[in-house]
Amino acid sequence: MKTSLVLLSQLNMCESKERTFFKLIHGPGREEATKEAKTRAKEKRSRLSLLMQKAEFHEEPHSLRSGLLARESRVSREEAVKWGESFDKLLSHRDGLDAFTRFLKTEFSEENIEFWKACEDFKKSKEPQQLKLKAKEIYEKFIQNDAPQEVNLDFHTKEVITRSITQPTLQSFDAAENRVYQLMEQDSYTRFLKSDIYLELIEGKPRRPTNLRRRSRSFTYNEFQDVKSDVAIWL
Repeated sequence: MKTSLVLLSQLNMCESKERTFFKLIHGPGREEATKEAKTRAKEKRSRLSLLMQKAEFHEEPHSLRSGLLARESRVSREEAVKWGESFDKLLSHRDGLDAFTRFLKTEFSEENIEFWKACEDFKKSKEPQQLKLKAKEIYEKFIQNDAPQEVNLDFHTKEVITRSITQPTLQSFDAAENRVYQLMEQDSYTRFLKSDIYLELIEGKPRRPTNLRRRSRSFTYNEFQDVKSDVAIWL
């Protein structure tokens, strides 16, 4: 009887050790795999959330669109027609400059008008220190390679500006400004006169609903499919 009890006790101990060993071998692996799967699912949800936020950011909210239409309505048709007479008349009018800037944003080329406005402001500088500060800001924002809003300039023009940036004058950016001005006048301005933004002003009514900057949504579908495959993990 004692022998049977001893054997049964040893058998139970062996079985317990086997379960412990099995848990040591397989438990962490499963736990690690689960953690990794949860991490992947969390990353996918984060990407999906970010893409959705970008999509919402690029959409033109209804309230913003309403505000733009209200502002546009204050511009008389006669004034808007004058903008079509010359590019200079468009830029010399505050509402015309604003309308053209919004048009360039729809084409993702607003750096050109922003550079032109910065140059016009630069030429109003009166103190040498102010001149140097603004010149440095313009150079870093629009001129240097990989600038945040780098404008399209030829190598020679950029070199001249680079050499003179430490001792700038009121004429330091004239050549670059003229080049960008001509580019907008010959290219962007002609498209602006055919755009809905301008035609709505001279016709006095919206032509069709705008769908500006909605392209980000097209990237969310596949991401959402990936996230759905792991839904059992993170729900």
